[in-house]
This record gives sequence, C-alpha cells and structure tokens, in this order.
Amino acid sequence: MTILKKILLGVLALFIAIQLIRPSKNISSGPSVNGIEKFYNVPADVRTVLKRSCYDCHSNNTYYPWYNTIQPVAWLLAHDVNEGKEHLNFDEFNTYSTNRKQHKLSDLVDEIKEDEMPLGIYTMIHRDAVLSAAEKQRLIGWADSLSRSFSVR
Repeated sequence: MTILKKILLGVLALFIAIQLIRPSKNISSGPSVNGIEKFYNVPADVRTVLKRSCYDCHSNNTYYPWYNTIQPVAWLLAHDVNEGKEHLNFDEFNTYSTNRKQHKLSDLVDEIKEDEMPLGIYTMIHRDAVLSAAEKQRLIGWADSLSRSFSVR
C-alpha cells in the first residue's frame, strides 16, 4: 500500500470517527418565561424579522439545516450559536439588568448600522435572513425606543 493510500485511509477513518462526537443542540423544551416578547412590546413586523434573521443564534431555539448532521460542521454551528447567545439571548432578555438590557439594545443598533449582523457567513447560506434597508431602520427604531423606555422607568 502506498503512503498516499495510507494517508487517505487515515483521513477517512478520522472523518468517520468524528461523526460519533455530537454537540448538544440548542432546542428548548418549551416557550421561554424570560423572553423579550413576554415583557416588552415587540411589534409583529419586528418579531418576524428577529425570528427570521436573529433567533437561530440569539435564542434558545435554533433551526438546524441538514448539513448540521456532518462533523465538523455541527461543531462550528454549535460554537457560533453558543457565542451568539453569550452576546445576546432574546429568550433570556428579561433576566438581564436594566443597564445590560440597554447595552444589548445599543449593541444591536450598532451591529445593524455597521452591517455586522446578521453575520455574512450566515446570510451567505440563509439568503432570507438578509435585512433590507427598511427592516434595518425598523429594528433600529424599535431597539432605540425600547432602550429609551428603560430610562423613563
């Protein structure tokens, strides 16, 4: 057997072996009791955009595409989802302090204005998650308004 065949067989064996190591999925068992929609006004059009473009990485429920069954893709997706939830989790929003809520909403506005969210690697595959100019303005207006409401309280 040639060295190349041995290397290819080793790579194939490694690829097969890593298929057995599966990360846990981000799928909750029910609706979140601390979700932003339970405590604050989230208009239907904003909710639709958030669910379509943000919730896969920023909630407790991710829709997993077929390619999530292949390693190492599932590991990369799990990492991105965990990192996204660490930055902002709409399903845990009401557990944040008032200052943190304002900060997260401010970050949301900045990320949208700078075209940083949703991530380009995500929208490359999920074309429906791309935000139109009108959707960006609507999300920015909503987040700014909600953030200002915390100052009034």
